[in-house]
Amino acid sequence: MRGSDYAELKAFAAVAEQGSFARAAARLGISPSALSQTIRALEERMGIRLLNRTTRSVAPSEAGQRLLTRLLPALADLDRAVADVAALRDTPAGLLRINAPRVAIVHRLAPLIAPFHAAYPDIVIDVVVEDKLTDIVAGRFDAGIRLGEMVEKDMVSVKLGGEMRLIVVASPDYIARHGVPKTPRDLRDHSCVTSRWPTDGSLYHWEFERGDEKLEVAVSGPLSTTDNDLILRAVLDGIGIGYLFDYHAADNLAAGRLVSMLDDWTPPFAGFHLYYPSRRQMPPPLRAFVDFIGRQRSV
Repeated sequence: MRGSDYAELKAFAAVAEQGSFARAAARLGISPSALSQTIRALEERMGIRLLNRTTRSVAPSEAGQRLLTRLLPALADLDRAVADVAALRDTPAGLLRINAPRVAIVHRLAPLIAPFHAAYPDIVIDVVVEDKLTDIVAGRFDAGIRLGEMVEKDMVSVKLGGEMRLIVVASPDYIARHGVPKTPRDLRDHSCVTSRWPTDGSLYHWEFERGDEKLEVAVSGPLSTTDNDLILRAVLDGIGIGYLFDYHAADNLAAGRLVSMLDDWTPPFAGFHLYYPSRRQMPPPLRAFVDFIGRQRSV
């Protein structure tokens, strides 16, 4: 196989998996126009259309799907072969692909990037921001980051950071106009800024716990969103009560712009975890990152 053949096939696999020339180009580190030319050259050389394109989507043709079915395992074998050779180096090298929601990246992963790069300068981290739950095996990710309670039981997980809390907050202005809920059930009589699960778009029922008692409250209000920054802004503007991670509201609580409520109903819970499929034959970049996280926890 010529080097150009491998590059064309890898480009085709990236576009087919991503369903987008722009996303695939970003993953491969080339321009969309260069990627389009590569795919066109592959199709011309093979004499058959491999991708069906519309203005909104890209999907494999029947021939493309047949090729993709055989191609993905072959590419995975090649990646593992390269990783095995890289493992012989004194310093781990290669690509580390991580899938994570934005909140985990901002508050847990981002602070680790610079020190990890200093320790392992030959490892390239490819972070895909995705709030919905993703099959990291099907997506060919080395690892993902999710709340511990959302990690599948067949995955290996490593705690990433400390415990977390969700807290009920409102602006002093809202409290002056509407009062303070005494119990979680009282929230049904208040205007709340609600959030949606990014996976299926359903409204999140606020969860509470005190001792052995657990509650789920279906709240409602003038705004629902999947964006925590928008929730924070709306709560600061006094349109309703919000339910946010404690670190997201910390600065505004300290400045008196927000007030927390129902604190005895919101205990800490297990925070974010890095997870991956197996400890066997771990790619060297992932092994290095897991070891790095372990050293950070012990400091």
